[in-house]
Amino acid sequence: MEKQTGLVQSVSVSMRFLKVLNESDSPLPLGMIAKRAEAGASMAHRYLQTLVKEGMVSQDAATGFYDLGPQAIALGISAIRRINPIEVASEQMKALAETTEAGCGVAIWTQRGPALIRWYKSAYFSLNPLSLGEILPLDNTACGLLFQAYLHPSAIQIARDYQPAHFCGKPPNNEQLEHIRQAQFLALKSHLLPEITGQAAPVFDAQGNVACLITTMDHLGHQPNITVPIKQSARTIAELTGTTHYWHSND
Repeated sequence: MEKQTGLVQSVSVSMRFLKVLNESDSPLPLGMIAKRAEAGASMAHRYLQTLVKEGMVSQDAATGFYDLGPQAIALGISAIRRINPIEVASEQMKALAETTEAGCGVAIWTQRGPALIRWYKSAYFSLNPLSLGEILPLDNTACGLLFQAYLHPSAIQIARDYQPAHFCGKPPNNEQLEHIRQAQFLALKSHLLPEITGQAAPVFDAQGNVACLITTMDHLGHQPNITVPIKQSARTIAELTGTTHYWHSND
């Protein structure tokens, strides 16, 4: 009989074994699963065999190793289909704007370049020069440069041809773009307006492509730690969308 805790204990235990398999890059033997799940071998065997029967776990007939099963994979695919990274990012940026001295938004890539599709004004930030639907410059905004780091050059060139001359400056070189990719973040100071800092970080989809960017704008020096909250927001979005394996920044 289950303990009267309001939770089904057997489900919680099953999840421990499924999490071990989910966090592994390859199939695992029984002993390793039991160790990582902090369970006895006999207990692990009983639960894993039940999960095999239900299709949540598979067992290799030759090695005896366990891995995620077809039902677990199907559930994962269904969950991915239900996730909208833009909406998840929007919720995080709305919350960030309510608690920091920064305007916060979400930008997507269009044929004409980066476009703001969400923009949340901060009660603490009096100057909000950006508006919903605005197209951002390619070479002198954090969003423009960050998109250039991830998108194919042909897509960038199409946008460059559309943008007015004053939106395009000196294109970044390969070394600069690689630095942006490694940091998965970019901040520019006084790029559009004096004393204004713009920042951006990528949001990935399930295939590792950039679905959108989260971006902030604040008064230079008024909130020196805005870098920390936007990076935390990017990590939170990755956790909520199941794309943490694409996020490698340790800052």
